[in-house]
Amino acid sequence: MNTFGDLFEKFRARFQTLASQLSSSGLDHAQRARSQKELSQLKAVLEKHDQVVRLQKELASLQADAHQYQTDSELQQMYAQEFESLTKKIEQENRALDELLFPADHLDDRSVFLEIRAGAGGQEASLFAADLLRMYTNYALKHNWVVSVVDTSMTDLGGYREIVLHIEGKNVYGSLKYESGVHRVQRVPVTETAGRIHTSTATVAVLAEAREVESQINPSDLRIDTYRAGGAGGQHVNKTESAIRITHIPSGLVVTCQDERSQHKNKARAMKMLQSRLLMQQKAKHAQEMGQQRKEQVGTGMRAEKVRTYNFPQNRITDHQVDLTLKKLDMVLEGDLDDIIEALQARERDERHKKPLLLASEE
Repeated sequence: MNTFGDLFEKFRARFQTLASQLSSSGLDHAQRARSQKELSQLKAVLEKHDQVVRLQKELASLQADAHQYQTDSELQQMYAQEFESLTKKIEQENRALDELLFPADHLDDRSVFLEIRAGAGGQEASLFAADLLRMYTNYALKHNWVVSVVDTSMTDLGGYREIVLHIEGKNVYGSLKYESGVHRVQRVPVTETAGRIHTSTATVAVLAEAREVESQINPSDLRIDTYRAGGAGGQHVNKTESAIRITHIPSGLVVTCQDERSQHKNKARAMKMLQSRLLMQQKAKHAQEMGQQRKEQVGTGMRAEKVRTYNFPQNRITDHQVDLTLKKLDMVLEGDLDDIIEALQARERDERHKKPLLLASEE
């Protein structure tokens, strides 16, 4: 962390300035809140930096005395253990300091709503959507996350026109957020009689779950409709208007939920999904205002707008965001996504390090 030169001295000077300002009675409430937040952030950074420096000095002192341990095998073992312990502590503290200096997305720890929709390719696209459903469900279960279905629209061949999942657990958004986009499949469809390879697509959108305080919705801005749920579920589902459709009039966003038999539960889940959509809209707007606009999550669903290609004849999967190709498509479709997810997360960490380090007062 010494590569940042006098950065930490700037942080220390800023910390002292803020501490002096906060002892004054001249700050209004908003200024005081901003200064307290910045002071807290700087304190965490400086304490972690000081811890790293202290451990580095301990390691340097141990290395300087290394010759004293060469005369006895037992002493050599003690030295090796102490050296390894200090080295690991320094690595851990440096990673923690790195997270403070280059913080991850504050939404990473959230649960998500994950939406899969058939794109170009007709029935084959809907069957591919079912494959993606299996892949994400298995990946979630591997990580001990809880998966539930919010809304579905099936085809007569067992595919999905669309399906919405709620995935609850630790760091779900941080793991799945780069799944958003167009997924392209290349294979011989079950409906193909001549054995020709077809290309179809499905789109995926990942929405971080909103918290109540983040997305206050005026009830007068909503139109709420009830209807009979379709698909599997038995006579009760088909005879009862338990499904909910909520339209947010100012934005035009529409969400539906028909998984629960209780109209009240469907309404609550649909409201949570609407809040999550609005949260992601706000996030995208903020990124645009900060000059960091990214491509829209889904695009139009056409074949050229792809984030990943699934090639069945060659058992190959390619993630185009990180130029990673693996020859284990069969395993990935069973939920073995770790290699791809970790590569995407590594890319994100690299991108965070490319941003200039600024004092909070300079942002």
